[in-house]
Amino acid sequence: MSATRVRMSKEERREQILDAATQAFAEHGFAGTTTDQVAQAAGVSQPYVVRIFGSKRCLFRAVFERIGDRIVDAFEAVPAGPDARDRLGDAYVELLADRNLLRVLMHGFVAASDPDLGASARAVLVRAFEIYQERTGEGPEEARSFVATGMLINVLLATEAPEHTDEPGVGALLTCAVGADIAAALVRGAA
Repeated sequence: MSATRVRMSKEERREQILDAATQAFAEHGFAGTTTDQVAQAAGVSQPYVVRIFGSKRCLFRAVFERIGDRIVDAFEAVPAGPDARDRLGDAYVELLADRNLLRVLMHGFVAASDPDLGASARAVLVRAFEIYQERTGEGPEEARSFVATGMLINVLLATEAPEHTDEPGVGALLTCAVGADIAAALVRGAA
């Protein structure tokens, strides 16, 4: 008896390609990933990937914007109030447990010299900044501190600091950079 193949809708197939592309770009970066690798991982042909997205750059932008949407959605889910800063921080740390999200985010920042990718990267940062101010009611200085801490967390995670707290100075650097509570959460997320 032969297995029946379930035909996916165009949108389901698009999501499948985006999932495969997220994994590939996270592992190999923008320059190191080919549309052929993405197609193989998604179980489709390379011409189909190009037909849906147009180019590798457009595919990467779609992946990056999808990740940006996840960040914005998580931040928008936090209600305004006196504990909003902590809740926004918790939401971000929770998102970063998905290391593919982090890696694609970092690759997107690195590739931001491309005008389209740069516009997407700036849009995510601006929206996160705006939501922070809306939810907390705090001014630019507090928002700057929050965004700067988030970027520092990105760098520490990209260097796999939470996985290497046994190395001399790494645990102290992590705790100094983000505080004991966030450092502990990042180490737990790495386990």
